[in-house]
Amino acid sequence: MRIHSAVIAWGSGEDGQLGMGNNEEKEWVCHVQALQPFGVSSVVAGSRNSLAICEDGKLFTWGWNQRGTLGHPPETKTENVPGPVKALANVKIVQAAIGGWHCLAVDDEGHAYAWGGNEYGQCGEELECNDENGKPSRRGIVIPQRCAPRLSVRQVAAGGTHSVVLTREGHVWIWGQPWPPGDIKQISTPVRVHGLERVRLIAVGAFHNLALKEDGTLWAWGNNEYGQLGTGDTQPRSQPVPVNGLDGLTLVDIAAGGWHSTALTNGGEVYGWGRGEHGRLGLGDDKSSKMEPQKLQLLAGEDIVQVSCGGTHSVALTRNGRIFSFGRGDHGRLGDGTTVTTGQPVEVPINLPPPKGVGGDGGEGHWRAKHVACGGRHTLAIVEWWSGVPEWLASREVE
Repeated sequence: MRIHSAVIAWGSGEDGQLGMGNNEEKEWVCHVQALQPFGVSSVVAGSRNSLAICEDGKLFTWGWNQRGTLGHPPETKTENVPGPVKALANVKIVQAAIGGWHCLAVDDEGHAYAWGGNEYGQCGEELECNDENGKPSRRGIVIPQRCAPRLSVRQVAAGGTHSVVLTREGHVWIWGQPWPPGDIKQISTPVRVHGLERVRLIAVGAFHNLALKEDGTLWAWGNNEYGQLGTGDTQPRSQPVPVNGLDGLTLVDIAAGGWHSTALTNGGEVYGWGRGEHGRLGLGDDKSSKMEPQKLQLLAGEDIVQVSCGGTHSVALTRNGRIFSFGRGDHGRLGDGTTVTTGQPVEVPINLPPPKGVGGDGGEGHWRAKHVACGGRHTLAIVEWWSGVPEWLASREVE
């Protein structure tokens, strides 16, 4: 029976993104103590900062804040303890995303909000001003403000310098700079992505986008230099095209890292494609980029229920609450106590002490994860305490 939950973090802490009250890196999982009094339902890890959404809809942020990414004026460059976003205290946030330098959030009424870096219009069209030469320029937005006000939003996703939202009608809208800066003119107001109807889920990398439709087909568009669109080539696409090699599969979830992508089937199988450097695709010794989805055979039989993709590493969550990580290992981002880079999925030990009040009663228990979030060089997760011996361990003992 579940009796307790906690937020854990590991990896690089140089910008305070672990929320530990210091800027140290952690090669093992650590408990984010400052969030313990709050019931956290979701966490998001960005390139240099983090956020948590509480069950009551309150939003906490921490990490790098030079561009107002934490939702309030920066007093210091970094903040290493989670703090509430006061400007959103009167709304109930249900989902959020972190991009390169900006953040997005959506409340229970379908209103979207944006804050942080806005030099490419990724937070919206407002706050345009003139610089000392009289030319238009955009400043960072340090207090969250409404964006895409005409849309009823279901999900937000943030790229390197662009924003994407999924509406309650199943349509996808985009704005900001969706291509590497200099490649194409930025979009100052939300534009609907044509060719996408009845979309159920979106995922966004640095400059590529994925959309899972209700009919189970996966579509992709944007930058494609490492094959992250899954089209069998490296040609960019300005309009959505189907991802190859997934016919006959029932997809239930998708995720996008900086330059790679993953899809999850209803049978708990993972497919990955795009940039393979450092082993972030989880294909063992093969660290080459893949132009089409490849099944992660090394996770076969683990019954994966969620995958999260970071900049150069990935994390997979099993149905019984175990965490596997793979990819670049420096700064301790794999959470296995090493700094070794590997394409072989390694289990992340959840070695936290039992919750207060349950450790001395003679009963057995264990922590199991229920949600994971990969950032640039760190990872967050939500874990729950369960009494008894883990099912997977008990089955091994029987054998």
